[in-house]
Amino acid sequence: MPELPEVETLCRQLREVIVDRQVLSSHVIDPKLEHLPPLAGKTVRSVSRHGKKMVWTLSDGMCLVFQLRMTGRFFWLEKDEMPPHARLELFFRGGRLVLSDPRRFATVQLCSPPAPSPVPDGLEKLEPRRLAEAARRRRLPVKSFLMDQKTVAGIGNIYASEILHEAGIDPMRPACSLEPAEWKKIAALSTRILEKAVKSRGTSISDWRDLYAGHGEYQRQLRVYGRKGEPCAKCRREIRRVVIAGRSTFFCPECQK
Repeated sequence: MPELPEVETLCRQLREVIVDRQVLSSHVIDPKLEHLPPLAGKTVRSVSRHGKKMVWTLSDGMCLVFQLRMTGRFFWLEKDEMPPHARLELFFRGGRLVLSDPRRFATVQLCSPPAPSPVPDGLEKLEPRRLAEAARRRRLPVKSFLMDQKTVAGIGNIYASEILHEAGIDPMRPACSLEPAEWKKIAALSTRILEKAVKSRGTSISDWRDLYAGHGEYQRQLRVYGRKGEPCAKCRREIRRVVIAGRSTFFCPECQK
């Protein structure tokens, strides 16, 4: 699933090719997106992101809001080739954008500009006190707490595992059990790790590709995610895998307490 670094990568690339360009025509391929009206004549004024949600502001004041969900990807194409699982085409001068989505979970809405979200974005400076207060009565695992999009927008399965490993915190601990010093670590490391992942254009361990079908590179820096049975980079103890709330979770039983 594209998480914050992957969506941020896509936004930065899209700004270079579609901002201040007019949509010449649109073609809905997937019947699930038939609710979209024709977009021809509208100019994309800006591309922004909050968490995993991407927002294009259009010249008529309306917005296109995209959530890529599990397998949604955008490709910029200048030739006639069509990627598999295409659901939507948007034509611009010089090329076209194709939304590809094997599982067809991605959503697209044309709507009024969304209200600002009160939930902090993962690339913002997180406030440890705010995290601690939100977790005060919550006994769910701290990993699930970090992945709750009502807590921090954008953190998903891969980066929650990496943040907690770097912070030395067991992902199964109840969120309410963490001390202020531990929330301070999590707040600082969340931003740091997400920023590093953005610089690497995200993590490609399954089907993530950027706008030009390129792989991300952060998978080379993963310390625990997907490394079951390998030695921990810190202590050399074997990395373990457990399932928390239906999601694979990787951690070091020695380093994370």
